[in-house]
Amino acid sequence: MSETTEKLGAHEVATWLRRHPSFLQQFPDLALTLVVPREDGPAASLASYQLEVLRDKNRELSKRLRDLFAISQENERLAVRTHQLTLALMRQSDPASTVRALAATLAEDFNGDLVRIVLFAPVPGLEEDWLQVVARDDRLLQPFTDCLKDEEPLCGRLHPDKQSLLYGPRVDEVHSSALLPLAGIGLVAVGSRDANRFYPGMGTLFLRMMGEAFATAMRRFDTAT
Repeated sequence: MSETTEKLGAHEVATWLRRHPSFLQQFPDLALTLVVPREDGPAASLASYQLEVLRDKNRELSKRLRDLFAISQENERLAVRTHQLTLALMRQSDPASTVRALAATLAEDFNGDLVRIVLFAPVPGLEEDWLQVVARDDRLLQPFTDCLKDEEPLCGRLHPDKQSLLYGPRVDEVHSSALLPLAGIGLVAVGSRDANRFYPGMGTLFLRMMGEAFATAMRRFDTAT
């Protein structure tokens, strides 16, 4: 009976204090003698507990600020790279040099370990080990049906069927990929040995911008099918 009464009394005291948060300002000595439990043991006083809570929140906010700053720097870097890629593509005078400019930029400026390009139609004068020409209706492209239909970039670990076609004998080197479908033109894949380099849910804005720039540059030569 006494235990129930104490619980009800404590509950009532807590309710009253919530309604009167400035109560301890009138009795500072009481605030200094209160002991607030912590996971690592009791705090010396309410004041020290509140101070530690504020420090924890400050550390958390500082970490978030650093993370946001790092993200903004990475986005700025990608924006500059995407702009430079667009200019480089527009400077090319033929389809072959345009495709080579894309592959070189992806490998050098976008941290791609393996760059692979699949085109639906051949490009005169272009033969590279990173390039494949596969007709749009070829059965080899069946694993990419949904990707090509939706025209949505894919990031992460690709299905083995996709991996096999894109990377061939070097498929075991690739642990994450960014796959970009190009409407009427083909596919572009950037593979990485780092499993965390490309992951599901990551932003694809810059991938889309690169794809649109490349498609526009190639259509100047009427090579799209």
